[in-house]
Order: sequence, then structure tokens, then C-alpha cells
Amino acid sequence: MRFSPRTAGWVAAGVTVVAWTAFILVARASAHRSLTPFDLSFLRFCGAAAVLLPWGWRLARADRAAGAAASSLGGLSPLPLGPTVAMGAFGGLAYGMLAYAGFFFAPAAHAAVLLPGSLPLWTALLAWAVLGDRIGRGRAFGLALIVVGDLLVGGASLLAAFDGGSVWKGDLLFMAAAMSWAVYSVLARRHRAEAVRATIAIVAFAACSYVPLYAALAATGAVPSRLGTAPWTEIGFQLLFQGVLAVAVAGIAFTRMVQAFGPVRSTMITSMVPALAALGAVLLLGESLGWNQAAGLLLVTGGIVFGVRSSSAACAPAPSLSSPFAAKTIATSPHSTLGKG
Repeated sequence: MRFSPRTAGWVAAGVTVVAWTAFILVARASAHRSLTPFDLSFLRFCGAAAVLLPWGWRLARADRAAGAAASSLGGLSPLPLGPTVAMGAFGGLAYGMLAYAGFFFAPAAHAAVLLPGSLPLWTALLAWAVLGDRIGRGRAFGLALIVVGDLLVGGASLLAAFDGGSVWKGDLLFMAAAMSWAVYSVLARRHRAEAVRATIAIVAFAACSYVPLYAALAATGAVPSRLGTAPWTEIGFQLLFQGVLAVAVAGIAFTRMVQAFGPVRSTMITSMVPALAALGAVLLLGESLGWNQAAGLLLVTGGIVFGVRSSSAACAPAPSLSSPFAAKTIATSPHSTLGKG
């Protein structure tokens, strides 16, 4: 069956939204099972590498045949070594480990607000500082809404810390993960890295650095790992979900969605992710949604939408960055390579 370009774009949009929403819910549910955050990161990169590294090798070989020798890591990354290492460190290793660790402390409803809510704030500030992007009044108002929404959620957990609460640790980890992904996004724009190539590059870097190092440390008992005791069904599921779906499939779907609808409309579509993830956390994980979380969710979502509509810069396509207000730039999130999410 052949789809029209518009129909294919809507299918890609649906896959992206579902994958990013599921990333938040599955990562939180996984925190109560067998594996550690570092185990989840290991399986994420292994699963993604199995799908994306052969693709990267073919791209690098085609580049060499065309006389453009810009590959690195033995031809696994289709980008030069410098951008591969820099983007891989922030968009791959830092984002993945920080985000997964956050789910061990904070509920999915907090992640639904703070991961996509902090990302546009950090991205806008870094793009202003590094790339010279202008922050107009409308965009600044959207950022202000996001800041207030983040404070409503994260501020409450900080106050609860005085009573011995630990949710604030997860909130800070989520915000740090969003900042790491924002750094990656700005680097991708600075190096003019195409979305698919950038995704493959960060997976290649993780596969050549984190995967063998962590495997050796876990095998010798130098780091705590539960890969040897976790059920094979759980390991297989995490390989498929975290690596194949959340990174490879969601990343490709996000890129196809942006090609069909452009960065502005794509960001409007993905702005549904925070609300869907929070609703899923209530219905599927049994979490509660307090008034501050609901208000923060509305403010963050409104800030994303308002900022995109008001920003003239968001109308100009940027390599591997849907817009300064995107919930994820290349799935892996954030759920793209992480994630998005």
C-alpha cells in the first residue's frame, strides 16, 4: 500500500507522539523493576546500534565513494570525529544516563513537565549565547510561561526536601538531561548536521565508548549491574523499546514528520506529549496529579505553543532542530536518541 506524502507525514507524527509518550511511561515503570539506570542506557545503545550502525556504515561508504571523506570511528559514524564526540557526549551519554536516573526518583508526571518543559528554555538560552539567535517578545513570553510551569512542579519537590523527600533529585536530573539535549541540539545546528546522520553519530559514539567500557566494568563487578540477574524477557524488551523504538524508529519518524509539515507544525503536534504522558501516568501507573503539576503542565504546553507561533525564527528550518521550543529535536528524546525521550 502506498501512502500520499501527507498521509505518510501523519503516520510519522502518530508514531513520534506515541513513542515519545511511551518513553516517559516505560522508563518510569522500568525504575521499579530489575535494571539500573546504567543498565538501561547500555541496552538502549546496544539496541539502537544494531539498527543504525549498518546504516551509518553505508552512508560513510557512499560519502567516500563521492569523495567526501567526513566519516569517523572506522566508518560507523557518517560525521567527522569532533562533532561525533561532542554530540555523542551530550546527546547520547549525558542525556540517557541523566534521564534514566531521574525516573528512579521522580514520577512520570514530573518528567512529562520538566523534560520537554526545560528543553526549550535551555535551547533558547544556549542558541542566544552561542549562535546569536534573537529572543523576541513573544518568544520571551512563551519562555516565561515555561519557567513558571517548571517552578510550580520542581519548586514543590524542593520544598518537600526539607521533610526528607527525594523527588527533587529526579527533577534536577530531568532538567540536567534537558540541558544536555539542548547542548546537543545547538551543536547539531552549529555543525549543520542532518538529523539522521546526527542520530547515527551519537549512537556510534556510545557504541564505541560506553558500551564496551560498561560491559567490561559490569563483568568484573567494578560497577553495580543487574544485567546478569534480570529476566531475559525484560532485557529483550528494553533492547527493542529503548534502542529500536525510542531511538531508531522515533528518530526516523520525527525526521519524516518535519519533512511533511515543517518545524513549526511539527512542534505543535509534539506539544501534546507532556499532556499525554501525564495522563498516562495517572491512568496506567497510578500516579496522582496535584494542582501544581496540572497548572505546570498547562503553562509549559501553552509556553511551547505560544513561543512557536510567536517566533519568526521558528519558521526557518534548521538542521536537526525542529524549533527552539521542540519537545524533542530528534527523538529520542529526548525520547529521541532518548527519546526523545
